[in-house]
Amino acid sequence: MMGLGAMGLGEPPADYSMIAAVGLFVALMCVCIIVGHLLEENRWMNESTTALLIGLGTGTVILLASSGKHSRILVFSEDLFFIYLLPPIIFNAGFQVKKKQFFRNFMTITLFAVVGTLISFSIISLGALGIISRLNIGALELGDYLALGAIFSATDSVCTLQVLSQDETPFLYSLVFGEGVVNDATSVVLFNAIQNFDLGDLSSLKFLQFIGNFLYLFGASTFLGVATGLLSAYVIKKLYFGRHSTDREVAIMMLMAYLSYMLAELLDLSGILTVFFCGILMSHYTWHNVTESSRVTTKHAFATLSFIAETFLFLYVGMDALDIEKWKIVSETYSPMKSIALSSIILALVLIARAAFVFPLSYLSNLTKKTPGEKISIRQQVIIWWAGLMRGAVSIALAYNKFAKSGHTQLPSNAIMITSTITIVLFSTIVFGLLTKPLIRLMIPTRHLTREVSALSEPSSPKSFLEQVTVDGPEADVENAVGIRRPTSLRMLLASPTRSVHHYWRKFDNGFMRPVFGGRGFVPFVPGSPTESSVPLLAPGSEN
Repeated sequence: MMGLGAMGLGEPPADYSMIAAVGLFVALMCVCIIVGHLLEENRWMNESTTALLIGLGTGTVILLASSGKHSRILVFSEDLFFIYLLPPIIFNAGFQVKKKQFFRNFMTITLFAVVGTLISFSIISLGALGIISRLNIGALELGDYLALGAIFSATDSVCTLQVLSQDETPFLYSLVFGEGVVNDATSVVLFNAIQNFDLGDLSSLKFLQFIGNFLYLFGASTFLGVATGLLSAYVIKKLYFGRHSTDREVAIMMLMAYLSYMLAELLDLSGILTVFFCGILMSHYTWHNVTESSRVTTKHAFATLSFIAETFLFLYVGMDALDIEKWKIVSETYSPMKSIALSSIILALVLIARAAFVFPLSYLSNLTKKTPGEKISIRQQVIIWWAGLMRGAVSIALAYNKFAKSGHTQLPSNAIMITSTITIVLFSTIVFGLLTKPLIRLMIPTRHLTREVSALSEPSSPKSFLEQVTVDGPEADVENAVGIRRPTSLRMLLASPTRSVHHYWRKFDNGFMRPVFGGRGFVPFVPGSPTESSVPLLAPGSEN
C-alpha cells in the first residue's frame, strides 16, 4: 500500500503528455457535440464545419500559450487516419445507405467516380505541370505533379454526409456520396499506382498493365467486401449466437466488418471499397439474422462510432492546420504572394476539373434514361458539381505520404505543397460546406424536399427498417405497387421493358441468396431462442 501511495504521489508517468492530449480531445469532442446540437437548425453550419472551426480555435490558443512553438498536441498520422478513423465512417455509410437508390444509380455513380476521377486527375496534373512548374517553387519531378492530380481528385465523402440529407434529397445523396466513396478509393489506388510506377520507362504495354492493375484492384476489393459480408451472414445464421448472448452477435458483426478492411490493406487492395460493400451486404443479410435487440444495438453502435470518428477527424485536421514548423519553412523561403498564387492555381484547377466531367458525363448519363424523372436536371448538376468541390482528410493524408516523413519535412518545396493542401482543405470545407445547404434550398425549393414515402421508398437500411415496418406494415411488391403500364406494342416494350434488372435480382435473391445467407423473411428460428414478437417479419418478396 505504501508503495502504491508513493507511486500515486510521485512523478507523473512518462506518457503523461499523451494522457493530457487524449483528455483534451475528448473534452473538445464533447464541446463539438453540444455546439452542434445548438446549431442543429442553423441553415449554414454543419457538424464537420463546427468541429473544424473549434479545432482551429484550439490550435490558435495552444500556439499563443506555447509562445509560437507549436499548435498541436498530436502529430498527423496516416496510420491513425486510414486504420482507425476512416473504416467506421465508410462502413456505417454502406450499412445505412438506401441500397435501392444506390444501385439504381450505380452506373452513373461509377461513371462519375471512375471516369470522372480520371478526367479530373488528368486536368489537375497537366495544369500543375504547365502552370505550377513556372512558379519556381523548387525541384518538383513528374511524379510530384501526377501525385498532385491524385491528391486533389479525392473529394471529401465525410463532409458530404453532413451537408446532404439522405431523406430530403435521396437522389442527390446517392449520387454525390456514392461517387465520393468510389472516388476516394479511385484516388488512393491512382496515388499508390503512381508511387509504384516507373515513370522513366513509359510504353503502351506499361500503360495497359497500369489499367489492368487498376481494374483488378477495383474488382478484387469489391469481391472481398462482398465475400466477408456473406461470410458473416452465413456464420451468424448457422450458429445463431443470439440464443445464448446478443453481445456475441454484436461483437462478431463489428469484428468481421473491421476484418474486411484490414484484409484489404494486407492484400494491397482498396480498404475503402471493401468495407463499404461489406457494410451493404451486412445490412442486407447479416443484420436480419440477429435478434431484435442486436439490430437496435448494431444500428446505433455503428452510427455512434462513425460520428465520433468524424468529429475527431475534423478536430484533428483543424488543429494540425496551424503546425508552425511547415508554415515557418514556407514563410522563410517564399513570399506570401507565391503561397497564395499556388493555392489559388490548385483551387482553380479543382473547380475546372470537376466541371469538366460533371456536366458532360451527366449529359451522357441522361441519354440512357427513358423518363424525365430519372434524368439529372441542370440544377441538380450544379449541386453535384458544388458538393464535390470539398477536399478533406484523404487529400491531407496523401499529401503527407508524398511530401513528408513521419509528419515532418525540411524541404521548402515539400512544405509549401503541404501548406497549400491544408489551405485548400480548410477553404473548401468551410466556404463550400457552409454554402451547400443554402445552394440546395435555392436550386431545389423546399416544397420539393419531401421525404420519400411512396412505393419506391424502402426500409432497406437498418436506419429506417424499425420505424417503417411498425407504421406501414409489410410492403407490397414494388413493381405492382408502382402500377407500371404493360406495353401493348413492340416499340413500347423496347422503350419500357416490364422486367427490370431489379426484378431478376429479387428473383435470384429470394430463390437462392436469402435461403442460404438469411435476410428479411429468412430469420432462423431456434426453439427456445428469443422471439421477434414486436417487429413483424416481412414476406420473402417484400424487400426491394
